Amino acid sequence: MTKKRVLVIDDEPDIRELVEITLGRMQLDTDCAESISRAKQLLQQHAYDLCLTDMHLPDGNGLQLVEFIQQSFPRLPVAVITAHGSIDTAIDSMKAGAFDFISKPVDLNVLRKLVNTAIQSSQLPTNEKLPTDGFIIGQSKAIQELTRSIQKLARSQAPIYISGESGSGKELVARSIHELGPRATKPFIAVNCGAIPRELMESEFFGHKKGSFTGAHQDKLGLFQAAEGGTLFFDEVADLPLDMQVKLLRAIQEKSVRPVGASEEIITDVRVLCATHKSLDTEVKEGRFRQDLFYRLNVIQLSVAPLRQRREDIPLLTTYLLEKIAREMQLPPPKLSSNALQTLHNYHFPGNVRELENILERAFTLCENDEIDSGDLQLQADSISYVAYEKIDANTNRNSPQVSADNRNNRIDYPARCAEYSSLDDYLLDVEKEILCDALEKVRWNKTLAAKKLGITFRSLRYRLQKLGLDDE
Repeated sequence: MTKKRVLVIDDEPDIRELVEITLGRMQLDTDCAESISRAKQLLQQHAYDLCLTDMHLPDGNGLQLVEFIQQSFPRLPVAVITAHGSIDTAIDSMKAGAFDFISKPVDLNVLRKLVNTAIQSSQLPTNEKLPTDGFIIGQSKAIQELTRSIQKLARSQAPIYISGESGSGKELVARSIHELGPRATKPFIAVNCGAIPRELMESEFFGHKKGSFTGAHQDKLGLFQAAEGGTLFFDEVADLPLDMQVKLLRAIQEKSVRPVGASEEIITDVRVLCATHKSLDTEVKEGRFRQDLFYRLNVIQLSVAPLRQRREDIPLLTTYLLEKIAREMQLPPPKLSSNALQTLHNYHFPGNVRELENILERAFTLCENDEIDSGDLQLQADSISYVAYEKIDANTNRNSPQVSADNRNNRIDYPARCAEYSSLDDYLLDVEKEILCDALEKVRWNKTLAAKKLGITFRSLRYRLQKLGLDDE
């Protein structure tokens, strides 16, 4: 097997020697250059798997070399060596196409991890298309451009800020970047920043030591440690409180974390991706999001188009989603009538692809003769009203939700019990489960009779029981 080859560019002999010895122990061949001109000569003469360059060189800036390599050798990963604290320089280099950066004084453990990841990246195959299952579905111009960006950015380690409306597929984009990159065999951990209680955030992110606070009965790994070697995806990052933003910024810049109650920092190796449906630019201007953290996270920005701007993808998405739902139900997928498809095409989709899937799940349970017609979609009732919640609460003998004074934001004050759940969806699923169980118990689990009493089809009841994990009870 041919040994991998690395080009090291630095005008300091000590640095070149240190890196060369380290890479030699990793069974890698190394060529060294002390200037940009010499580096360009070697690049023309040999094929390399990685390039490591200092930013300050006798005949120019390392940024120029990064740009040259991007143009002439686009598949060659290049990492930059920066002076300690020169985070702006590191970010500029990644914006120009650098794979990653490492700060002086060079930490050999960090260097080894960077080199291994970079060489894996250089060996990744070139894919013309993304895999269909579990990745972005569509053939529109917007999706084609997004796909090309995903394939290119998967090879980098640069932080990426993914913007887009709720339900448009931001987490799917993040997962695709991870799956197509050199970290694919390591964990992908997604965390909703708005779902973690403020008092637990530091412990969740960085971990804690036993006895560091009341209730800390044992050591706990944080998200950074759990995602070691892989990707950490911060969804709804705009919901982080300002004090946590400071700590997150330091963890990303220093590539290390300090668990609560620990005396020493732990070096981490994760790629950070983030997303939010809010405008981070607006959040920064209004003082709710730190500009320095935004600058650090927004090295590269990807925008995910809403479904209404790529309506030509609706037929393909519908086919894929119906087949997925049918597999889960172990039933043949229903057909979609031309009227139903036209109805979907004309719909605004405020909830985007997530809403489309919910619509099709509901239609799947309501349709007759294995064909979904426009009436089965029930789009006129898709904007959830307060009346719907009142009916659910009436059925379960609970107080109905009250509309808050701030109607402009459509905020709802839900029953106190709802606060026990991480999301409204979890609360509603629990309510649905209680209603179904109550109906089934009254008819001694005769599903046909229960469906009749509930006013739904047997198919709909079967689907709901399977979704709630009650099918075998």
